[in-house]
Amino acid sequence: MAVHSRLSTAGRWVYGQPSVLLILATLSWGGNVVAGKLTVGEVSPMAVTFLRWLISFTALVFVTGRLVRSEWRLLAPAWPYILVMASLGFTAFNALFYAAAHHTTAVNIAIIQGSTPIFVLLGTVAFGARLRMMQIVGVLGSIAGVILTASHGDFGVLSALAFNRGDAWLLIASILYAVYTLALRWRPPTTGLAFFMGLAAAACLTSLPLVVGEGLMGQLKWPSAWGWMILLYIALLPSLLCQVFYIRGIELIGPGRASMFYNLIPVFGALLSTVILEEPFAAYHVLALGLVLGGIALAERARG
Repeated sequence: MAVHSRLSTAGRWVYGQPSVLLILATLSWGGNVVAGKLTVGEVSPMAVTFLRWLISFTALVFVTGRLVRSEWRLLAPAWPYILVMASLGFTAFNALFYAAAHHTTAVNIAIIQGSTPIFVLLGTVAFGARLRMMQIVGVLGSIAGVILTASHGDFGVLSALAFNRGDAWLLIASILYAVYTLALRWRPPTTGLAFFMGLAAAACLTSLPLVVGEGLMGQLKWPSAWGWMILLYIALLPSLLCQVFYIRGIELIGPGRASMFYNLIPVFGALLSTVILEEPFAAYHVLALGLVLGGIALAERARG
C-alpha cells in the first residue's frame, strides 16, 4: 500500500511538471521516428495509422473508461471540432508520416518534424502576436535547416526543385500538426484524458476510409508478428501516453512554449536512428540540425 501511495504521489508530481511531461513525450516521439522506419515491409502506412488509434482507444476504454464516462456530455457538443482536430493532428499527420517513411531516412524525418515549432510560431501571428527581429531570424534559420535536409545538402536539387517526396510529405505533416497545436486552445472543458479519448475515437473513424482506399489499390498489408510488436509500442507510447502528456503540457504552459520542446524530437530521433538503425549522420545533417535548433532557440529567447 505504501508503494502504491508513493507511485501515486510521484504520478501526481509528474502530471504537474510540464517540462518533465514534454521531455518524456518528445523522447517517445523520437522513438516513433525509428518505429516508422521499422514498419516498412511489416505493415502498410494506412493500416498503421488506423490500428494505432484503434489500439489506443481500446486500451483507454478498458483502463479509464469509468473515470471519463461522466465527461462525455461535455464532449458531445464539440464533436465537429474533435473530428477536425483528429483529422489534422492524428489521421492526416500520421498517414503522411508513415507514408514518408517509405521514401526518406529516419534522420530526415526527425529533423524535418522538428520544424513544427516554427510553424506554430508563425501561426501565432494570426492570433495577434508580433514577431521580433530575433524571432524572424530564428524562423529563417530553421526554414533553412529544413530546406538543407530536404535537399540532402545538394544545391543542384534546390535549383531543380526536385525534393524527395517523403520529405515534402513530412513538411506538410509538420504544418498540419502546428495547426492542431494552435487549435488546442479551443479544446472543450474536459480533462486531457477524456479529450484524448474523443480524439482517438474520431481518429479511428477518419482513418478507416484510408485503410479501405489502400485495400482497393491493392497496397494494404496487415501487420506481421514483428509488425504487431512495433504497433504496440506506437499505440501505447507515442499515440497514447505522449499525446496525453502533450495536451497536459499545453494546458500548463500554453501552445507556444510547449511547442518549443519539439526541438528535442530531431535530437532524440536523429540519435536513435543513428544508434538503432545505423543510418549515416552526414555533415549536412549536423548543419541542418544546428540551424533548426538554433533557430528555435533564438525564437524562444526573443519571447522573453
